[in-house]
Amino acid sequence: MTDKPLNHIGFIMDGNGRWAQRRGLTRSDGHKEGAKNLKRVLEACQKRGIHYMTLYAFSTENWHRPEPEVHLLMTLFRQYLAEAIKEFKPENDVQFRFIGDRKRFTKDIQERMATLEGLCSGKENYHLTVCLSYSGRDEIKRAVQKMMQDAIDGKIKPEDVTENTVSNYLDTAGLPDPDLIVRTSGEQRLSGFLLWQASYAEFYFPKVHWPEFSEADLDDAIEAYNTRDRRFGKVKVA
Repeated sequence: MTDKPLNHIGFIMDGNGRWAQRRGLTRSDGHKEGAKNLKRVLEACQKRGIHYMTLYAFSTENWHRPEPEVHLLMTLFRQYLAEAIKEFKPENDVQFRFIGDRKRFTKDIQERMATLEGLCSGKENYHLTVCLSYSGRDEIKRAVQKMMQDAIDGKIKPEDVTENTVSNYLDTAGLPDPDLIVRTSGEQRLSGFLLWQASYAEFYFPKVHWPEFSEADLDDAIEAYNTRDRRFGKVKVA
């Protein structure tokens, strides 16, 4: 458990390619190793009582990467989804959610996403959200489009729109905002990750690349989080 409430942690899983290149391996090898490490990190989070985890796995901009690399990532997604479905056990209290523009994926990947979400429906203890074909700007754009259509249909009035209203139109509706966001590989930017939701998140940027991000690195991130003074815009009272 953590000293401060740490209910939701987001991971920008960066550095797979650089990890591989430094070892004389291919970028494909880096993505494969990053996928293996994902399970280890999620299990470590569960052991530490973190109930919400959100992963930035594939951005809308990632579609512009070289075609062989995109093809490999799609293959990894298929394999990961197939393994998760095969290994699913009713006693594992983990709810999966996939957010982003899933229409860009092939039909078989979309079907596997829906299957896994259906199997995990109703689970309440741990929540794993995977961002695929996602960017915060695209999410907000789609939310505004839905809100405008509801206004046209008379379901909502402009004067009734609050911050909670906007949140409820986002892909993450029903989820708490992240407390901590970790981006591996030393890059210090969000790259479109949870732009609305991250308003008061704490940030941690370890230089370690994602495939080698360990339990010890997770503990370092939590320790750093525990040193932060989270005032949410308020003045600290002595």
